[in-house]
Amino acid sequence: MRKNPLDGGRLRPIDLARRHGLSTQAIRNYEAAGVLPEARRTPHGYRTYTPLHASALNAFLALVRGHGHATATSIMRAVNRDATAEALRLIDESHAQLLDDRRTLQAVEAALRDLEPVPPERGDTFVGPLSRRLGIRPATLRKWERAGVVQPRRDPQTGYRVYSAADVRDTLLVHQLRRGGHLLEQIAPLIAQVRSAGGVAPLESTLRDWHARLAARSRAMLSGAGALDAYLECRAAPADGAAG
Repeated sequence: MRKNPLDGGRLRPIDLARRHGLSTQAIRNYEAAGVLPEARRTPHGYRTYTPLHASALNAFLALVRGHGHATATSIMRAVNRDATAEALRLIDESHAQLLDDRRTLQAVEAALRDLEPVPPERGDTFVGPLSRRLGIRPATLRKWERAGVVQPRRDPQTGYRVYSAADVRDTLLVHQLRRGGHLLEQIAPLIAQVRSAGGVAPLESTLRDWHARLAARSRAMLSGAGALDAYLECRAAPADGAAG
C-alpha cells in the first residue's frame, strides 16, 4: 500500500522554503496563487505542509525553467483543480511554440545563407530600382520602413529615399524572411542585430547562442515533464492509500 503523501511527514513553511532557497513568504505566495495545494492548519492556525506540497513545488520550479513563470503557474493551477487535460494542453502549446522558434531559427539561417553579398562599390539605389529587383511594390518598401526594419536615408535636396549597400542587404534579408511567412515584428530584432553587428558574418556566434538556448529550453521541458509526472503520481497516492 502506498503511503498517503498528505499524512507522511509534516513540514513547516521554513522547511519547504529552505530546500529550494526560497523565503517563507514565497511559499505562502505560491499557495495563494494556486501553485501549491492548500495547506492544512494546526489548531493554532499555523500552516503545515507535506511531501505532496514538496512535490508540487519541485514540479513548479522545474516547469518554470522550460515554460516560463506564467505558463508554469497556469499548468499547476490546472493540475491542482484536477483539470489535468487543460494542463497537458498548456504543455502541448508550449512545445508547439518551441517548435515554431526552431523553425524561425532555421528560416533565419537559410535566409542568411542565401543572402547575396552587396559590394560597396555598387553604390546607392532608390525605391524604384530596388522594388523591381525584389519584385515587390514600392509601397511595400515604405511599409517596411514604417515598421523600422529598413532605414534608408533621405536625399537632402530631393527628399528621395536612398538605399545604401547595407540598406539593400537588410532589405534582401527582410524579403527572404517575409517569403518564409515571418511577421515584421519577428524580423525587426534580427535586422537590428545585423546592423549592430556590422553585417551578417558576425551573427554566427549569435546563431550558436540561439541554438544553445533552444536546446537548454528543450532539456528543461523534459525535466519539467518528469517532475510534473512525479507530482501527478503523488496526487494519485491518497486514493490508492485510502483503498487499503
